[in-house]
Amino acid sequence: MVTEVDSSHPSGSDIASLSPLIQLQFVSTTVLQQALDLVENILTSDDQLTAQSKFLPGSTIGKHLRHARDHFILLIECVSGPAPHIFSYDTRTRNTPMENNRSEAREALKQVISRVEEVVPTANLDLPLTLNAVTPFMQTFETTFGRELWFAGLHAVHHWSMVRVIAGELDIKLNDDFGFAPSTLVYKGSEALLGKAKI
Repeated sequence: MVTEVDSSHPSGSDIASLSPLIQLQFVSTTVLQQALDLVENILTSDDQLTAQSKFLPGSTIGKHLRHARDHFILLIECVSGPAPHIFSYDTRTRNTPMENNRSEAREALKQVISRVEEVVPTANLDLPLTLNAVTPFMQTFETTFGRELWFAGLHAVHHWSMVRVIAGELDIKLNDDFGFAPSTLVYKGSEALLGKAKI
């Protein structure tokens, strides 16, 4: 049975009653929705996507959005294909249109949210995956879909915190919960969507 996630302000108890897989889907789509909201409602020009950070050399808002999105796409595409499920987060495409165009960023973020909503409910939390990684030495790790979906969400939050720094440099005001880990929001008792769970 596929459980629909109503992302329009569920309560902490509503979220807690969902299966672990659907909880991870909720976190993933909420984090990705933060990026979509940034592009649709906060950024006012394409130049804001490409402005180079003074504090994080080589960083732009567009690069961080693309990089975090790529992790979700690589994971979702891996589990959507036939076994064996082998993937690498290092096979990303750089300098894509979403890095410098708000319309392209909006569409790319909508696409990944749609793919997460389509694939996750029918996936197996414990589906075995093989992750190849450059550390800089080539490493191979055995992992699961659930662990990697959790990682993709937390990884995105890490990049949203860097987006927060760049936005501050550009005098762009972000929502208070943007770029904060769910565990921090829960600890602080935040009323933000990702702060409503109880540990």
